Order: sequence, then structure tokens, then C-alpha cells
Amino acid sequence: MRLFTFRGGIHPPYQKELAMERETVRPDLPKTVTVPLAQHIGAPCTPAVENGAPVKAGQVIGEAKGFVSSPVHAPLSGKVKKIERALHPLGQKVLSVIIESDGSDEHEYMKPLGDDPEKMEPSALNERVLQAGIVGMGGATFPAHVKFSPPKDKPIDTLIINGCECEPYLTADYRLMLERTDDLILGARMIGRILNVKRIIIGIEKNKPAAVEKLEAADAPGIETLVTETKYPEGAEKMLIRALTDREVPSGGLPMDVGVVVSNVGTAVAICEAVRDGKPLIERVVTVTGDGVRDPGNFMVKIGTSFEEVIGYAGGTVGETGKVVMGGPMMGLAQQNTGVPVIKGTSGILVLKKTADMTQEHMPCIKCSFCVQACPVHLMPSTLSIIAEAEKWERALDYGVNDCIECGCCTYVCPAKRPIVQLIKTTKVKLREIQGRKKE
Repeated sequence: MRLFTFRGGIHPPYQKELAMERETVRPDLPKTVTVPLAQHIGAPCTPAVENGAPVKAGQVIGEAKGFVSSPVHAPLSGKVKKIERALHPLGQKVLSVIIESDGSDEHEYMKPLGDDPEKMEPSALNERVLQAGIVGMGGATFPAHVKFSPPKDKPIDTLIINGCECEPYLTADYRLMLERTDDLILGARMIGRILNVKRIIIGIEKNKPAAVEKLEAADAPGIETLVTETKYPEGAEKMLIRALTDREVPSGGLPMDVGVVVSNVGTAVAICEAVRDGKPLIERVVTVTGDGVRDPGNFMVKIGTSFEEVIGYAGGTVGETGKVVMGGPMMGLAQQNTGVPVIKGTSGILVLKKTADMTQEHMPCIKCSFCVQACPVHLMPSTLSIIAEAEKWERALDYGVNDCIECGCCTYVCPAKRPIVQLIKTTKVKLREIQGRKKE
């Protein structure tokens, strides 16, 4: 079997076995949910409900006002307790709707459109994607209807469904591929119909043989299942495009510049539910894992449920907790508070016990070039980190800082334990501030 891949990358311990064979469990309804009105890249929503208002699951509670935005829906039925700024997993406080459950889970979904995408107008399908509040569920949270609306001068001929899930520990997409195979295929066909593509590929890493077998055995004419090497970050969209199509997204460009759209497994399943069942994006599969939880597993979680409650689904913590991360250890975001809510982009909650390495100090660059060899987009991370330390922010543009995908390979391989990817992220923030001042 040919294995597709790209140059660079790393092979960290994957730790998938902690939750890989755990079927997705649907816990009891939470008593309260805190639903942020900013769960996507782009303009935040404005409240569509008032304090004290009754709501049903699936009802719009946040209206999208801009094109790059996505509506937010009530994840359960109950009453709006308050609308206030509450802590978000990205670290800031954002306007949020707090709902007390009435325990009935009564829902108010949209009218189903059917299950045959060939009989549907692409524009109607994409309008449903917008109405359902679907965003990229691999973590990027870009509004899906915008991604599926490329300019007319950039026709798309290939759709890639990303089933690699290369981030260590996480297994939510793997469980969807096993448990919701038909929904995944139907969702992929719906996206393909919107984009009018000639080719649909599902890419899966070779460390998921059961998912490969399940998809290859499914009735999916016109959909290819291609197996990639097990390597991080195989699932990064630019890397996956290079591996599966041998096309290279240009510097500063987007996948649509090479005629490709990449969509996550969870996104495809959510689109299937939105079109066939009228169900908006109000819940998602979350992997709760790590050596710091008692019983790792995969759970169907209502958007807005607190991390603390979700960790409880996995039996709670064990030992002294060192870190709680939204996502995986490579690109995830460490949390200071487990009271933050699950959002549309929460693919996993990783709980790690405290170890000595967590407080280890870094040293100056030793010029080993390990980070250069590992970088999947062929940058010089060591040089970029030195530029950041010198605060020569604009000099970083000469070294392609904006092409960095922030995968963390450089930090992982650095023997001096330098926080290279964090320094690069800081550089990008400083450059945006400089550009903002120049516009004023």
C-alpha cells in the first residue's frame, strides 16, 4: 500500500490507546450551560434572546451579522438565566448566554432538506450550513459556509475530508469514522455538491486501520480513501494537500489557490445532520484523556458545558494536575480555569499530571538545526525565535513568519527547550499591532 506524506514533521508518542477503543458516550444533560457568542473566526454574534426567556434546543440565541460569522444555537431547552461576559477557552471574557436546563431537552430544529444531495441546489445546501452555525470542527472554527464560497476565479476540483487526527491523544474523529461512517460519507457528498468537485478524498493516517477498513468497505462510489504515513502534522491542511495531491499552497496563499478545500470529519458529520435532520451544531464529540484523568473516553457533549463537568464524565482527575489543555499537546491551549465552556472547536480536553519538565527553563539556541529539519513548511524557526527575542518584529517578515502554521514541531525537537512556537506567535501578534498602527 502506498503511504502518502510530506517532507519534515515529527513522530511524538501518540498516546491514542488511552481513549481509542472507547465508544462515544452520551452523558446526562448538564444543569447549566454557558454559550459564548464568539465561537468562530470572524465577527461575534449579537444576542437573539433576553434574560428570562424560555428556549428550546436548536433555537437561535446568537445572530450572525457579518459574512464571516456563524450563528449560535441553544444546546438544550430551559430558561436564559443571564447574558453576561464570561471566560472563554481562548483566554478572554466574551458575551455569553447562560441557560438553565429544564431537563426535558425539547428541541426546535430546522426543516429537513432530505438525504440526496444530487437533488438539492448547491446554494440551498450552503445556506443550510450557514443557518446551522457550522464551523471547522478540527479546531480552526472558520465559518464553513464561507470556506465553501470561493471566488469564481478560483474553481475547486478536489475536496479532502481530513481524517488524519494527527494530534497526539485525540480520538474524537476516529470514533466518528467508526460509529458514523454513513453520516460522514453523506456529509462529504453534500460538501462535494456545494463545491461541484470532481474528486472527493478521505485521508486517514495508517495508525487507524479499523477506520480505513470501515470506509473502504462502505458504499461510497466516487469517494477515495487514501492512507497517509503516521506523522505529525500530517493533518495540517497544507501538509495534507501536498501529501494527497502533490499540490503546494503558495506562500501567503490558501488551499483554494490550488483548487482544493479541506474539511474535517466532524464538520462533514455535522453538515449531514443539518441537511438531513435540520439539526444545528449544538453538540460535538470531545475526547477527555491524559494521565491526569481516571477513565479516558469520548463523549457527546453539549456546547457550553464546563470543562470541569466534562472531566467528571471521565471519572475526574487523579494525582496533582499539572495542565489542562483544550485540544492536544502540540497545538492545544492550556487553560487556567476548568470553569470555561466547551465550544464548537473543542475536539478534546487533555489533563496531564504535574511533572518536573513543566517548569524547565530554556537555554540560548545551540545552532543544531533540528527545528529547521522538522519544520513542515521549510522555515528557519531558530532564526525567527532569535529575531523575536531581539524584538526586531518586522525583520521576521523576511523569513516568512506568516507562513508558520504554529504546529509546534520546532519546540518539540529543540534540545535547548526553547519556546520557539510561542516566540513566533508573539511575533505575529506584534506585527498585527504594527500594521494596525500604520493604518491609523
